[in-house]
Amino acid sequence: MTAPTGRTPALRRGRAALGVSFFVQGAVFALLVTRIPAIQDRYGVSDGLLPAFLAAVPVLAGVGSLATERVVKRVRPGLVLWCSQPVACLMLVAVGSFGTLAPFAVTMGVFGLSVGALDASMNMLGVSLQRAYGRSIMLGFHAVYSLGGIVGASLAWWGAHQAMPLVWLYGPVVAVLGPAALLAGRWYPDAGSGAPTPVPATVPAEPAPVTAAGPAPVGVGLRLLLPLCLVMAFAYIGDSTVSNWSAKYLRDVLGGSEQLATVPYNLYMVTALLGRAVGDVGVRRFGAVAVVRCGTVLAVLGFGVVAAAPGPWWGMAGFGLLGLGLCVIVPQTFAAAGRLFPEASDTAVARLNVFNYVGFLVGSPLVGVVGDAWSYRGAMAVPLVLVAVTLLHARSFGAGPARYGGGHERPRTADVGRSGHPL
Repeated sequence: MTAPTGRTPALRRGRAALGVSFFVQGAVFALLVTRIPAIQDRYGVSDGLLPAFLAAVPVLAGVGSLATERVVKRVRPGLVLWCSQPVACLMLVAVGSFGTLAPFAVTMGVFGLSVGALDASMNMLGVSLQRAYGRSIMLGFHAVYSLGGIVGASLAWWGAHQAMPLVWLYGPVVAVLGPAALLAGRWYPDAGSGAPTPVPATVPAEPAPVTAAGPAPVGVGLRLLLPLCLVMAFAYIGDSTVSNWSAKYLRDVLGGSEQLATVPYNLYMVTALLGRAVGDVGVRRFGAVAVVRCGTVLAVLGFGVVAAAPGPWWGMAGFGLLGLGLCVIVPQTFAAAGRLFPEASDTAVARLNVFNYVGFLVGSPLVGVVGDAWSYRGAMAVPLVLVAVTLLHARSFGAGPARYGGGHERPRTADVGRSGHPL
């Protein structure tokens, strides 16, 4: 058995550069969403108007993701990422700088569009780089995203504890993260001359994935992509349930204190980081299907523990299990799209990414409606059942070892053997 030799210094530089972008995005997003109450107070946004602002961001992010699908047919994904990530950083500073509602609304709109573009392009590059590496690395990128989220949330907590104005918090952070993202763009895995990424000679080329309907098509067929779209949406319904309802659930349903109610989401992020940090090893050893099935079972068990918890400590244990389980599903869904559509992975990733925002948009209101109409314990059964559907679609994540051959979907996606200016 021949070991892959694709881990060249150029590939490692491309991987590290993309990791910087995942970290920056995780930190920026966490800094925004964890200070929503302060932002609401700053701009005088009423409780009735706030949901409209919060819903607009994922809707516009979906638009940005679909637009990226078209743009990358003309320019490389790395250029889209290099341009859109600084915009998202600047919009974070703008959120803390304006004093009236109209500029704030425009800022949130631009933030949503840029987030959609950078989410799509980051994962396009991740799928492409994983193919060049010849082994599973996507979970590692999302682990770095989780680490960025933990750092961002911790900075947001410190800023709130110090009663720091938003612009004083966001400004210095962006002054560090923005240039770091721009510099990393020099080594994005498609920032070279435009020649195709060489596939290591010791990694045997695989035939196109074969499904029940025959070889995988060159285009992106909805019938083949739909199971992955459903899995993505349901995973984010589960994720948004934790991010939006864990504190309220622990306090109001399980009788936890205000201080204890802040713990479940932090615990969820930490266990998600741990799961993603080791997840690639599991994929290499046991395959993506086994890892996704295991993660789904853990997530279902986590929701079950949360729903049946007799007290706050059991509830926190359930949210911790949810982090370990849900964390593997999204990265492997992107990777599966790349394997299923090797000749059109950019298109597949962009379309799949839209269902990230669908799940985020649907999840929190859905749990709230069921909780108000029935009970919040019963509401936890909704994401439990939806996430469990992943077991029915586990085969869509592909059988066999998680390695790649055959080069990229487009000849100009990526010469990782050279470094240059991202433009």
